Amino acid sequence: MELNDKIYVAGHRGMVGSAIVRRLTSEGYTNIITRTSSELDLRNQQAVFDFFQTEKPDYVFLAAAKVGGIQANNTYRAEFLYDNLLIEANIIHAAYLNKVTKLMFLGSSCIYPKMAPQPLKEEYLLTGPLEQTNEPYAIAKIAGIKLCEAYRDQYGCNFISVMPTNLYGYNDNYDLNNSHVLPALIRKFHEAKEKGASEVVVWGTGSPMREFLFADDLADACLYLMEHYNEKELVNIGTGEDITIKDLALLVKDVVGFEGELTFDTTKPDGTPRKLMDVSKLHSTGFRNKIELREGIALAYADFKEKHPTPALP
Repeated sequence: MELNDKIYVAGHRGMVGSAIVRRLTSEGYTNIITRTSSELDLRNQQAVFDFFQTEKPDYVFLAAAKVGGIQANNTYRAEFLYDNLLIEANIIHAAYLNKVTKLMFLGSSCIYPKMAPQPLKEEYLLTGPLEQTNEPYAIAKIAGIKLCEAYRDQYGCNFISVMPTNLYGYNDNYDLNNSHVLPALIRKFHEAKEKGASEVVVWGTGSPMREFLFADDLADACLYLMEHYNEKELVNIGTGEDITIKDLALLVKDVVGFEGELTFDTTKPDGTPRKLMDVSKLHSTGFRNKIELREGIALAYADFKEKHPTPALP
């Protein structure tokens, strides 16, 4: 990518898209195109086609998606499948029609079978049933990967797919009803600390294991792969290390400075027992993440406090 190439970041206001824009800007890229969802509804095929025809981007980072945690995924099953299918199909086809030089599609680690061996290797895709709670979202993401592969096979498009692990960082979603586990924990512990609560209740048993990557590290990896990777096969992006939800909760509790107790609501679902990425393919390219978990949580917590200030007491 040249510094003046036209680069479209779809989903630039989300956690991932905003991290990619920050990374591109810091590297000196000057021609970044963005549109908010009110300016361009990515589910509207004609609107997307018109946008691509007018702007003619050279490179596309497809980071736009309807996303949420376990509850949102399970509640809005039709929306998660329909909206994500439309977004990716419209952008990928428009990129082909307008001869985009290269496109990167960002998937999710939930594409892998629920009981796949750990760590999750790229070739485990489509080898078993998915986790039921987020199956619609996973199927949409799998369709995006297969679209990229099919357009490469049929039309020779340089469309690549990357699968990030669980992400957190700046501009995360802290809504307790549809956020992911780490931002939900940050908010829960912060509010408990502010209220002087005696305990914080965490969903599930605390035994599932999860891997977490700071979104700015993902953006680094995306830029690196956009420049250096041109293969059909998808690439996992993660740290290669995981932690139990219980130990994660204790870490967040410590970073936030909450002094009370930690209890687990075992009536709530755990989700997949373990999701650790095999990142040997990524590491073999020479890329490694830089931000460790404790440091990342501290950065995310500072961002949360800045964007969600506690209302002043009357």
